[in-house]
Amino acid sequence: MNDGFDWDAVGESLPLLLEGFKVTLLATVLGTLVAAVLGLAVAMAGRAPSRFVTVPVRVVTEFVRSTPLLVQLVGAAALFNTVEPLYIGITVLGIHYAAYTSEVYRAGIDGVPKGQWEACRALSLPPRRTWQAVILPQAVRNVLPALGNYAISMFKETPFLAVITVQEMVFEARKYGADNFAYTEVFTLAGLIFLVASYPTSLLMRKLEKRLGH
Repeated sequence: MNDGFDWDAVGESLPLLLEGFKVTLLATVLGTLVAAVLGLAVAMAGRAPSRFVTVPVRVVTEFVRSTPLLVQLVGAAALFNTVEPLYIGITVLGIHYAAYTSEVYRAGIDGVPKGQWEACRALSLPPRRTWQAVILPQAVRNVLPALGNYAISMFKETPFLAVITVQEMVFEARKYGADNFAYTEVFTLAGLIFLVASYPTSLLMRKLEKRLGH
């Protein structure tokens, strides 16, 4: 065991971490897509005229938001133990963040001026056309920065997937550290990779916010 910082371990572990990073990135991209689509569906369901729709949606959303992501991952992995862990991880990440993005969409929809709704009714536009052509384009534009920030948050929470044996970057770091007694080196490197990947994205989100006038 080397008492100093082992640069050889850094060079040796880098290819393994980059392989794990591909899984991390895949989980983030697909999880974000699930959260974006499902969150929008939940937000629209929450505006349904029937309480038979809105009440169950509200209960499930509050349950997801009130329980830790780690508990959801472990519970889902136990219930669906025949399913590939990566698929479970992507689904749970998507559902977990959909509970939050639904509130973002709701705020965006509520932020559309009432005059837009009234104009659609005056023109006798069908509900589907109203949503597709008038309401959603304005609402989504308003919430894009917030959705981007949730994607960054999801990216930083992908290490939880290691608990259900998804071989993402932190899983690979922990495995290499245990095999080679190089935890400091490998986790420092993993942290730097997270920083290099997430910080430029954060800057882009800030520029987008300014461009959209937020």
